[in-house]
This record gives sequence, structure tokens and C-alpha cells, in this order.
Amino acid sequence: MANNSNSISNPNSNSNFLSDTQMARRPGILDLGLGHPDPSLLPVAAMKRAAAQALDTFGSDALSYGWAAGPGPLANWLRTRIGNTEGRTPAPDEFLITAGNSHALDQLLTLHTQPGDVALVETPTYHLAVRIFKDHSLQLVPVQTDDEGPRLGALKATLTQLKHEGKQPRVFYTVPTFHNPTGRSYSLARRLGLIELATESGFLIIEDDVYRELAYDQPALPSLWSLAPTGVVARLGSFSKSLSPGLRLGWLTAGASLIHKHTNSGLLDSGGGLNQFTAMAVSALCAAGDFDAQVALFKSAYKERRDALLSALAEHLPTGCVWQTPAGGFFVWVVLPDGLRSDILLSHAESCGVSFVPGTKPCWNGGGENALRLAFSLYAPAELAEAAKRLGAACVRLSQ
Repeated sequence: MANNSNSISNPNSNSNFLSDTQMARRPGILDLGLGHPDPSLLPVAAMKRAAAQALDTFGSDALSYGWAAGPGPLANWLRTRIGNTEGRTPAPDEFLITAGNSHALDQLLTLHTQPGDVALVETPTYHLAVRIFKDHSLQLVPVQTDDEGPRLGALKATLTQLKHEGKQPRVFYTVPTFHNPTGRSYSLARRLGLIELATESGFLIIEDDVYRELAYDQPALPSLWSLAPTGVVARLGSFSKSLSPGLRLGWLTAGASLIHKHTNSGLLDSGGGLNQFTAMAVSALCAAGDFDAQVALFKSAYKERRDALLSALAEHLPTGCVWQTPAGGFFVWVVLPDGLRSDILLSHAESCGVSFVPGTKPCWNGGGENALRLAFSLYAPAELAEAAKRLGAACVRLSQ
């Protein structure tokens, strides 16, 4: 999702054009607010080979309008991989190639909700997803979470109150695995409890599963989709974190009736399958074995960076700061001691040469003043150590 406020002029092009990329690094600032991959880790050579292979193998079909549900070579590879890794293989009519998670979420809300519908949204959560919900003029109702996931008792009470008001929630949005922003994963018990409530109450769980491949210590817990009865969960998957965000390519596993709405939508009737050439090229990359190699590279690099950041935080942050070790994903969620506010700390931090996402953004309905999100994906270990040192200096400055 573009954010032009982060764009800068490209010195190699006409000044009327914006930067070639969404990310713009500010001189002198180690910006741990950017949940981006390190460009040096992206699979440029593998994609170059794959693009040529796609044209050699598929010819003009790679450049034509695509089948609504996405090209068979990539869909079949993904369905087989999902079956092998998750123990449940989506049927062909339960699967759709998308243009990434942001597109898939937007299209889900277009086809499954109406303005004014109730949407349950965990808090804290991925703050840019909340913008998409607001684009659809939905009534957002917060679901409180803790270290294990949604507080099921509080969710039951919310559902009872909504029923008393004559309201039926349509969807519940969640990032249950290597959560953005907290890095936590729902426990198995909370996953099963949430699925049970959704089944009983009739709302659709939208599972944002973008970080599943990036498990650093042990395999990720089962997805909500793999555990739930058919039709209860619409799971969003993406290559943005496991391969490259610029591909704008992902997939949706959901009930056949919901997939049918997508494949018969005006969007796909007009334009055909999404990102046809990209999907064909990625299918060639996957068939060559380069996907697994890239995931292994990311996991090794990001685990080292996670550990470097955590070690430096322990050394430099003041007593009273609390965080957990994320088992995967991109983020560390730091809770500050009493008396320190992340929104006030931010200006001090940037004057010390480091930045972050204040907790008030992911806590979109209020709260989060004493928390902040740090991303460890973009910078090398030495830079992360320096960023933690600068953050510690900013905390000292604020507390004086």
C-alpha cells in the first residue's frame, strides 16, 4: 500500500516523478519503523532466471489475460505445498491467486461487506489494514488480545452486546501467526476457541498469514484455515515476506462460495487473472527450487538480526522495559516503563538518530501510549545494535 509521504524525488529521473520505491531512508536515521526487507537479500538473480524461463516455457500465454483464479502452474504448486506443510490441501475451487494481501483484503471487504457492517478487529493490529477497513466505511469493534491471542471471554461479551443491539458482525480480522506488531502467535487453545465462536456466531475470520514462512525457532502453529470447518476462515497468503514485496502476488484459501464471488467479480471479468506474468515467473522460480532457497536465506538472516536487536535492547534500554522474543516475523513489541510515552519518545529518538512506530498506531482504538514497534528486517546486525543504543539514549533523555 503506497504511502507517498515516504517518497522522495528520484535524482535520476524527471523531478515531477516520485521515487522508484515506497521506502525512503532518511539520512542519519536508523528507521526501525520500516517493516521492509533488506534490498540486498532480495532474489534478483533468481527472478531474472525465472522470468526468462516463464517466457521460454509458456510463451505468449505468460503475457496474455490470465484465468480468473490464477494460472494453473502456480496454483497447483501452492496447493501442493500447502497440503504438504499444513496437512490440508485446498480444493481447486477453494483457491485464488491474488495481487498480495492488501489487495485481497480490500476485495474481500468489497464482496463480503456493506458500508455500516460491523467488523471485529483485534487490537493492537496491523495499522495499515485498519485503513482499508475504514475505506469501506465499516463499524470497527475492537477485540482485546493478550500474549495468547484474543481474550475469548471479552469477545463473547462483545458478541452478546452486539446481538442485544441487533448487530451481527460480518468479519473478524487477525494476524495470529508472528503478529504485526507484537510478534506473538496465538496459542492453539485460542485458535480453536476463536474458530468455535466464529462457527457459532456466523462471522468470517480473515486470517492475515503473511509471515508463516518466517519461523526462526520451530515450525509455526497450524493456520486458523487449516483447523477450521470449510467456509469459516478466509486465509490471506503472500509472497511479499517470503520472496519479494514488489511482486504484489499472493493467494487466498477460503470456502468455494466465497472464491466463486471473487472469480465471478467484475474485477476479474474485466482484467482476468491478477499479475499474470508475475505469477507465471514465480511459478517457474518455485519449480526450480529457488523459493525454498530464498526462504532459508531470509530465515537465517532475520534470525541473526532478531537476536542482535534483542541483545542490544537488553544492554541499552532502561530497567522496566519489557519485550518478548518473537518466534518469527519482522517485529519486536517493546512496552516502556511507567511514565514514558512512545509518542513523546519518538521526537527524542529521532533527534538521537533512530525511529520506530509508536504503539498508538497499532492500538487504533486507543491505548498503546507506552509501547512501540521495532522492525529488525531492514538493517544489518551492527546497525540494529547501534539503533538500540540510540533508542536507549533517547529513553534516558526523556526520563531526565
